[in-house]
Amino acid sequence: MPNDVAHFAIHADDCERAKAFYESVFGWTFEPWGPPDFWRIHTSPGAVHGALHQRREPLAGTGVRGYECTIAVNDVVAIAKAIESHGGTITNQPFVIETVGTLVTFEDPEGNRAGAMEYLASARSNPIGDGAQAT
Repeated sequence: MPNDVAHFAIHADDCERAKAFYESVFGWTFEPWGPPDFWRIHTSPGAVHGALHQRREPLAGTGVRGYECTIAVNDVVAIAKAIESHGGTITNQPFVIETVGTLVTFEDPEGNRAGAMEYLASARSNPIGDGAQAT
């Protein structure tokens, strides 16, 4: 059995604001699912599904810790502009990772950090590229 990522979650203080951001910037759709303030995220057919839900803090003041998420996009410059125009903050301007593509990192309106990567055609089947170290 492969060890593929099967799910991701976005934690938000204001779920409606987070939904509006990801719908507007990435075109994702959201389906109410389970308890109140919980949605299933649909990115594209055949892709990993995620969840959007109210932020939980297991220990006072520590917040949720998790993996870094990078979203594959067709035009990283256009996405960077959309991120800013929809209330996000660019934390690193687009930069090239040799043999992989161009990455921009950002913080969404809820304070979650992620990346958006315009992969090179040669790297699409192997997002880490041939020997490149993504950091």
